[in-house]
Amino acid sequence: MRTSIKSGIMRLVIAGSIFLAGAGVLAQSGLTVEQAIKIAETNSPTMKQTRLSLIRSQENLNAQNAALKSNFSLTLNPIGYNQTRDFNELISDWNSVKTTESYGLFTISQPIVWTDARVSVTNRFGYRNSFSEYSNTTTKGFTNNLSISLDQPLFTYNRTKLQLKELQLALENAQLNYAIQLLNIEKQVTQAFYYVYQQQQSLDITSQAYENMKKSYDVSRNKVDAGLSAREEVYQAELNLASAKSDFENAQVSFENAKDDFKLLIGMSLFDDIIVLPNIAVDTVSVDIAFAIDRGLANRMELRQKQISIEISEFDLIQTKAINEFRGSLGLSFGLFGDNENIGNVYANPTNNESVALSLTIPLWDWGERKSRIKATEASIESNKISLEDEENNIVINIRKVYRNLLNLLNQIEIAKKNVTNAQLTYDLNLERYKNGDLTGMDLNIFQNQLSQKQLTYTNSLISYKIELLNLKIQTLYDFEKKQSVTPVKTIKN
Repeated sequence: MRTSIKSGIMRLVIAGSIFLAGAGVLAQSGLTVEQAIKIAETNSPTMKQTRLSLIRSQENLNAQNAALKSNFSLTLNPIGYNQTRDFNELISDWNSVKTTESYGLFTISQPIVWTDARVSVTNRFGYRNSFSEYSNTTTKGFTNNLSISLDQPLFTYNRTKLQLKELQLALENAQLNYAIQLLNIEKQVTQAFYYVYQQQQSLDITSQAYENMKKSYDVSRNKVDAGLSAREEVYQAELNLASAKSDFENAQVSFENAKDDFKLLIGMSLFDDIIVLPNIAVDTVSVDIAFAIDRGLANRMELRQKQISIEISEFDLIQTKAINEFRGSLGLSFGLFGDNENIGNVYANPTNNESVALSLTIPLWDWGERKSRIKATEASIESNKISLEDEENNIVINIRKVYRNLLNLLNQIEIAKKNVTNAQLTYDLNLERYKNGDLTGMDLNIFQNQLSQKQLTYTNSLISYKIELLNLKIQTLYDFEKKQSVTPVKTIKN
């Protein structure tokens, strides 16, 4: 039986190669399902977009971590000139002032993650030349102002920590989505791969039927010409031949369309020609349904994504509760200021600059805005929890469905295998009758088509079983054929 199936596949490959060579194709590349999956992981448009999303989340987190380190900045103002005339209340008269200055400002700023504070060190060094009309004097010299300051929010949530955690969850979610897409693309490519193979087989079957019908037509025409059959026989033979030709041409179109769709899915050039090289031999595996469900509930990445949605909703609740909240801010600053015409004596007689500022924001009445927004966010959290429970139930149901399908497919495989055996025996017997002149070519063609259809049905049942095993692996993240866990991909190289 296995020999007949292999011979059928070989006939298909040869027929497909001859047809495509006749169409002007210069070269074909054989492609296994494993090779197609690897190509799709790199070139598939879906995987490219998912990979870019993962890179974006990773770089956003990298940027936030970099922002939590000390920030150094330098501002330079090489030259500045200002002339103003203002009313001076001290002298009760108008006064004109002309000022020329240049300065540089160096700043070190350091966020404090634990308290959401920010510590800054600034140093402003410059030169000023100022003329006052009132005193008719010119003041010039160097100045330097060095200070350290602290800005600390009070009575509110830590925004720095929350933002960092949100970005970490966003990256984890992107990693999970990338791994899920890898599994999905494996399933899609496998299904499309075997669909192309099925179209190849259909093309081979219709090609054989077309060739047999041409032979039967020649036999009918010769009999009519010899006066051994009525002319109506050749009319029917012509109609049968035209129908077989139409089926063959339709199979050609379906085969080429399937290849184009497949190449688009995996990201191959549409101008490259391929022929799929399937491995449809499968060994049935035993599946423990309880073990499969436990693996699915423990490993499915969609459950973790639902949990991330709940955590993000809880963060939204924290932010919502901060609307119109009682909060405060503490600002501390200490610095040294010095000035002198001689740059080396800037700090000969320094002056201390100190400041302490405490500010409080006290909400009085918001007409129920905060309360309503909190209720809306809490409803969103509950909705996400329900979605998590629903996802768990769907996982259990889907695993059960796959398990039942596998059992049913095992029965279908056995039935299809017996049908192929019976069809082969029937064809062999009728082939002997045809050789002995007891059967017409058209009748033999019927038995040939029956054998081809039974072989196709058997092959399709094997393909369905392989795809369903793959579906079980995706549903449980466990490979029952290899008896090992499936490790999701979490990182990629930029």
